Amino acid sequence: MNVNLQVRLKGEGEKLLLILPTETETATATSWSDLWQQLKQRLNGGDRFWQPSTTVHLIATDRLLDAQQLQAIADALSEVQLQLTRVFTSRRQTAVAAATAGYSVEQTSVTKINQTLNATPVPLAEPLYLQMTVRSGMEIRHAGSVIVLGDLNPGGTVVANGDILVWGRLRGVAHAGAAGNSKCLIMALQMEPTQLRIAEFVARAPTNVPSQFYPEVAYVMSEGIRIAKAADFSKSQFSLPS
Repeated sequence: MNVNLQVRLKGEGEKLLLILPTETETATATSWSDLWQQLKQRLNGGDRFWQPSTTVHLIATDRLLDAQQLQAIADALSEVQLQLTRVFTSRRQTAVAAATAGYSVEQTSVTKINQTLNATPVPLAEPLYLQMTVRSGMEIRHAGSVIVLGDLNPGGTVVANGDILVWGRLRGVAHAGAAGNSKCLIMALQMEPTQLRIAEFVARAPTNVPSQFYPEVAYVMSEGIRIAKAADFSKSQFSLPS
């Protein structure tokens, strides 16, 4: 029996990995009904090797899961005292559904999820659009740009290989250009970050809170991260480090 075609549970440190079979590895795609039956068998059959309240990372790979299916998985885990906290996926629809449901998300390629090495540069993924508030404790990771139509609250984190745009208040941690691209930008209608990062450059929130806020853009110059009013910002006004 090919283990890649089965739902698997694997212990990793203090957490548990719930690994779904990929659609690309199967000649005939495994249906949701089949996945659900396999999951129930894994959770309820045999010895339970986990401790109560163990956190679970769902390795969804390229499976397309909607909000109802994610909730069903979370409920099944909860019944055996497991807590779903993070979802790894290569599908934008699954990433959006998971983030909207309140889980931390990392959207990346199946290759990276499977931890295979590829030395060649990987092009940016399509932008990830989230119409939601990124709450405290949530972490969103994406291999392209991230656009949040809402707030990024203190304690929330967005990490993107591309740009980050927060159409609201940016009060958490934003890390753009996470793969090392210092030309990436961070933009927000109201910039009150806990921390900003662009590539390897880091900037913290100013000590004095401004009396008035404007849409602003954070970018890298030779001396580090600078923030300018969006109305005044122009790429022609500065040169990025090579």
